[in-house]
Parts: sequence; C-alpha cells; structure tokens
Amino acid sequence: MFRRHKPGVAEHKKDFAVHGAALPGPQNDMRSFFNLSQLVLSAGQLRSPPILRHSKITYFEVEILDAQSKRQICVVDKVPPSFSLLDVKHKFHKTSLLLAGTDGAAGASLFPNNNSCVVDDPLPSQRQLFIYHNGGCTFSCKTICPRVTCRGPQWNPSRIGLRLERNGPYLKDSISIQSLAVSSIITLYFTDLGQQVTWTTVFLTEYSGPLLIYLLFYIRLSSIYAEEESTESFRHPVVHLACFCHCLHYVRHLLETLFVHKISGGHTPLKNMIKGCAFYWGFTSWIAYYVNHPRYTPPSFGNRQVIFAALAFLMCEAGNHFINVALVQQNHSGNKASFPSPTYNPFTWLFTLVSCPNYTYEIGSWISFTVMTQTLPVGIFAFLMAIQMSLWAQKKHRLYLKKYNMGALRKTAMIPFIF
Repeated sequence: MFRRHKPGVAEHKKDFAVHGAALPGPQNDMRSFFNLSQLVLSAGQLRSPPILRHSKITYFEVEILDAQSKRQICVVDKVPPSFSLLDVKHKFHKTSLLLAGTDGAAGASLFPNNNSCVVDDPLPSQRQLFIYHNGGCTFSCKTICPRVTCRGPQWNPSRIGLRLERNGPYLKDSISIQSLAVSSIITLYFTDLGQQVTWTTVFLTEYSGPLLIYLLFYIRLSSIYAEEESTESFRHPVVHLACFCHCLHYVRHLLETLFVHKISGGHTPLKNMIKGCAFYWGFTSWIAYYVNHPRYTPPSFGNRQVIFAALAFLMCEAGNHFINVALVQQNHSGNKASFPSPTYNPFTWLFTLVSCPNYTYEIGSWISFTVMTQTLPVGIFAFLMAIQMSLWAQKKHRLYLKKYNMGALRKTAMIPFIF
C-alpha cells in the first residue's frame, strides 16, 4: 500500500506561484494593491463620457413677402431671438447689396432670366443666410462661384417698411423678433417707403428756410418791391422788432435741434419734408412780404400794443425753451416712470395745468406776433399752427393718460382748464 504524500509548505508556495494566486498575508495584500494602482494609472484617469450639450437658442426664420403681390422676396435664416427688426432690415439690405454688387455680365450669364439666387453668408461659417426669389428656380451662388452675386434691387434700411399684415401699421425698428414670433417662421410684408431723410435734416431744413427768406424780404430787394418804394429809408420800429422776434424764434429752434433735443435715429419720407418746407417757407414769404412792405401800417394802438405783444412773445419763447430743457433733463435722468413734472424754474410750472406746455408756449408766441404786427397772414398761420398742435397735444395727452393712469386726469392737453 502506498501512503498519501502530504505536500509541505514549500510545495504549496510553488503551486500558488505557478497558478498566479496571491500569497496570503499582509505583504501579498500590499503587493496586490500596488499592482492594481499601477494598472489604473497606466489606463489613464477615470472620467465619465463627455456629455453632448446642444444649444438651447431657438433661431427664427423671417420670410419677407411683397405687400402688393404677396410674392416671396427674401428669407432671412438663422435669426437669433435677440435681434431687433432693425437688424433684420440690415440683413435684408445686405442681401440687396450682394445681389447688385457684382459684375453685370457675370450676373447676366449665370442668371439670364433673373431667376432666384441663394446667397450664402460670407462669414467663415458659410451657412445659408438669405434666399432671394425672383422666379421659379433656385441657384446656389457658392456652388457656382464663391464670390459671385446677382443683380437685384437695393433697399436701404431706412426705406424698408415691414408689417405683420398687408394693411397693418408699420413695425418699429426697436421691436424684438422674439415678441413677433408665434412659431419658428415669421412672415412680414415689405413696402418700399421711398427716399428717406433723417429727422435732424428735416428740422434743420424747415427752420433755416424761414430765417433766410424773412431776411431777404427785410432788406427790401428791388426784385420783390418796386424800386421807388424799396429805396424809402423810413421804417416803423415795429418792422425792426418783428424781424428780430421772427429771427429769434427760428434761431432758437435751430439751436435746440442741434444741442438740446435728442432726436432719434429714425427717418421720414422725403415727400414729408417737402410738404413741411412748402408750408413753413410759403407762409414765411407771405408774412414777410406784408410786414416789410414799404406801405405797411403800424398797429392800431401804437407802441402800447407793440410793447405788450413783444414782452408776451419773449416770455413764451423763454418758456418754450425751458420746457424743452426740462423734458430732456428728465429723459437723461432715466425717470420715465413718472409724469413730466415742474422744476424750480417758474416757466415750467405750467406742467401742473397742461400736459404739453411746450405747445402752449409755441401758440402763445405766434398769437403775440400776430398782435404785434397786426397782419392777416400771421393770424392765419397762427390759426393753422394752433389746429395742428392741438392734434399733437391731444395724442400725447391720451398717451400720458394710458401710461400714468391717474397722473394726468387733473390736467388738460394744451390750454389750461379748457382744452
């Protein structure tokens, strides 16, 4: 019989080493931990897989249609919510420049029928930004030639009128695209407003004309009056005073336009400026012709009437100026949440009675000038100005009532306690 052989301790260690088993004991545990740490370090840092973060910005697509024919003119793509309507107009203008900025022969050869053109954004992203449609086909300018563009209309942002409905009101440039969005596609109707001019140009042109025209009549040109009458040296003092007051009025308007009023960067059609100039310049010619005529007769009550009217005229001019300064200062202070209020200046205390004291002072100036000169043309001009300014005052008064609720209920629009 054979006896079972009992392996010794040395043979147990040898078998464990052959089969890769760890040796028992504290020393073997430390060696195993060391080997595991080396394996982790060699494999790199343990990190979770990267999370794909998608942009949460919702872009809009603005489709611009012709208001008359309802045909698609342009599609402005990739419009962020922070864009204003003015930004869209600049993009639209950029498209018209691209479409009209190349060689005419190249545009005619590529698009002989003046068909549609897909205009790519020249930025490095090269994303499709505009699509110009003028026919049945669509071409990609980038695929044909990276720099080519087509001939097309040019619309300056100032003459672009955009509306949500064909017969609706024009949208303001400051309105945000996000406020117009009902879905991801915004449809706007385009109207060419024609040649536009800035409001500063309008005011400077309307006010500088009467200033120069009145002086031409004041010096009594021989081409205006008869030669024997224009050489007469005597003039009544009211003629000189009327020239001074008239020039002071329009010089004040010009200086306030340049240095006081903060006129917005908006525009108005050129035809509106022509109508305004025709009104102011025409009436100035009529007024100046009668007041500076050699046969002009002074007022009925003499110097007392002239002096009283001249003082009233100067007070109204001063009040108008201080009201305009107070309005500008209130806008600069950022306090637009309250109704315009009077200041320490007594000329601004009229704010407690009317909503538009600047119009009150303006009408007061022309009524005083009418009394001072006692001429029919000045009276007709003052009457027409009163009608126009009453309409403006009523519109602004209703705006104040809507904006400030009870703040303007105790006041009238332009004439204290009456209107």
